[in-house]
Amino acid sequence: METIGLIVGNRSCFPEILCKEGRKRIMKVLEKAGVEVIALSEEDTRYGKVETWQDAKKCAALFKKHAEKISGIIVTLPNFGDEQAIADTLRLSGLDVPVLIHAYPDEIDKMDPPRRRDSFCGKISVCANLRQYGIKYSLTTNHTVFPEEKSFGQDLERFLAICRIIKGLKNLKIGAIGTRPNPFKTVRYSEKILERHGISVDVMDLSELFAQINKLDDTNPQVKENLDEFCSYIRPKGETSAVLKMAKLITAIKNWTLEKELKGFAFQCWTSIQENFGIFPCGVMSYFSHKLIPAACEVDVTGLVSMYILQLASQKPSAIVDWNNNYQDNPDKTVLFHCSNFPVEILEKPTITHHVILEQTVGKDKTFGAVEGKIKAGPVTFLRLSTDDSYGEIAGFVCNGVITKDELKTFGGVGVAKIDGLQDLLKLICESGFEHHVAINLSNTSEAIHEALVKYKNWDIYYHEA
Repeated sequence: METIGLIVGNRSCFPEILCKEGRKRIMKVLEKAGVEVIALSEEDTRYGKVETWQDAKKCAALFKKHAEKISGIIVTLPNFGDEQAIADTLRLSGLDVPVLIHAYPDEIDKMDPPRRRDSFCGKISVCANLRQYGIKYSLTTNHTVFPEEKSFGQDLERFLAICRIIKGLKNLKIGAIGTRPNPFKTVRYSEKILERHGISVDVMDLSELFAQINKLDDTNPQVKENLDEFCSYIRPKGETSAVLKMAKLITAIKNWTLEKELKGFAFQCWTSIQENFGIFPCGVMSYFSHKLIPAACEVDVTGLVSMYILQLASQKPSAIVDWNNNYQDNPDKTVLFHCSNFPVEILEKPTITHHVILEQTVGKDKTFGAVEGKIKAGPVTFLRLSTDDSYGEIAGFVCNGVITKDELKTFGGVGVAKIDGLQDLLKLICESGFEHHVAINLSNTSEAIHEALVKYKNWDIYYHEA
């Protein structure tokens, strides 16, 4: 459940009774959406409104009291509102969270003094003051809108996604296990740039991981519990020895992520673990992503951050794929592929099997664990982040597309995606030096992600719209 602070604005020369009705209406909409609301009560101020300096101090103190819970603030204007009191409330609260400005519309037959709102004008004044105060804010699609309308529901959904992203990125800790495959210089990244943006990376060498695994015997209660859960999740057939190794791998990683309070991890998935432990870790990574602890392959740390942001926005598991192939001669279609570590939620008829490519080099007996299946058709959001060392910033791109029902005769985790203007996007990827990986999520969340990362994080994110 998201927790949102609510400011009900009022200006003394307008009918304050509108605040009573307006507060009640928007709170009903928020509560129906499953949002916990922190707001002044009608006992705190008349109709719970914020109008004066004293009101601003009182509301700010309330927000401070619940600072750990509040992920965003909505300003609602049943009438013109007092722009200074609203700006003072936000400043005094000290909360660095997204803010949404909402204004009620006037009705043409209710513009007499007892019922006139003028929220249309008041919203402009509030925004001007917030800009002067240096407070960032978001807007509704329509300048004025009743909270019960469909467009406001969509605005609210987008705003809550923005709030989850910004809150989730605060003091973020992620993990990196092992080192990238030697040829994959494409996934190199700067820990220092991430750290400057509040993202810390804890590391573990594969040798340390193997040492932890070696301490786990087959009858360990944690191993048995994780074995049962993993088998229920992916339902592997046979390969008892390999599956037991996966349960031990899950146990060691789970203990590490819990100890370090990590929200996800990137993993050295080939070829050391095959040579030294005899499995492919894709199924294990799939399991963690399913648990909303995203796991990126090939130690792609910024790819992992991309997966996590998509997950925050949609509240669904993400995956990471290769931009892998053209699809026939259609310039707007591409084949997405990995070998793969996709969570089962995004696949039709997922199975766990041997890794077809590397069984030729490391031996089939060391390659069980790859998750195969076709990506489910429907909306998809793409996100790629990268640390741009030349400019010392985080850059990236985001866009929407669709996974089509086009058939493919191949192996791995695979799907055909359609993106309008794909050729222009591919030129941007190549000219900007972005990685060959991209994170995907079966949702339509690009607008919220772009606004969150550009407006509230000041990252350099290209929004691809054909």
